[in-house]
Amino acid sequence: MEVNPIPIPFRFKEQVEEFAKELFYYVLESPDTQETLLKNIKDSLFNISKGLECGICNEKWMLFVLELKQLKPKLALDAEAAYKNDPAAKSIKEVYLAYPGFYAIAMYRISSILWTLNIPILPRMISEYTHSVTGTDIHPGAIIGESFFIDHATGVVIGETTVIKNNVTIYQGVTLGGIKVEKTLSNIKRHPTINNNVTIYANATILGGDVVIGDNSIIGANVWITKSIPKNSIVTYKSDIKVTNNKNV
Repeated sequence: MEVNPIPIPFRFKEQVEEFAKELFYYVLESPDTQETLLKNIKDSLFNISKGLECGICNEKWMLFVLELKQLKPKLALDAEAAYKNDPAAKSIKEVYLAYPGFYAIAMYRISSILWTLNIPILPRMISEYTHSVTGTDIHPGAIIGESFFIDHATGVVIGETTVIKNNVTIYQGVTLGGIKVEKTLSNIKRHPTINNNVTIYANATILGGDVVIGDNSIIGANVWITKSIPKNSIVTYKSDIKVTNNKNV
């Protein structure tokens, strides 16, 4: 049986990637420079919207611009968090230009605006472009507070209904996911809540919409968590690795 293909404008992927890059630079520019960039950004957005049939109107455009202009101070807090928490960071400029975790957070904050404006497809395309560049997969529907730092970035997964509050640091390979993957759960909170001042070390996995990681907690590397953790906790994984002298083997 012949199946009629769905008309998908695949060539818009490259346009969305270029659009995403321009948005990143736009939010970091001075107000005067931002104004000169707006026309091209608007033209690109409406052109992409037409191709994707995702319904941009002038009202949503104005709301989008308003929110974009408020991102720069939020990104400054993210950059400062990276500089303060990573001894390898020699300057704020280095964070802005060379840290994939910062880039991933910036692109998340941009795509999240589109998500909250109920613009379909485009925010997911931006998040997937960012995923391909940084190795970090942040769903634009996640809610993330101020001063967020992702170190090394690679392999981080943050699900759609995740809530991350302020001053949170996570390392490579961390998964904030759901316990079950079922279509019937699409309108239910499936991913954890991470409260203030939490640090989550490499390859930790935290699953479940009812799971809350309490304030000021430290989640050690390689742990697997499916239950809430009270505030001020330290959670570690006990390894059974043994080291012996190979001359005795």
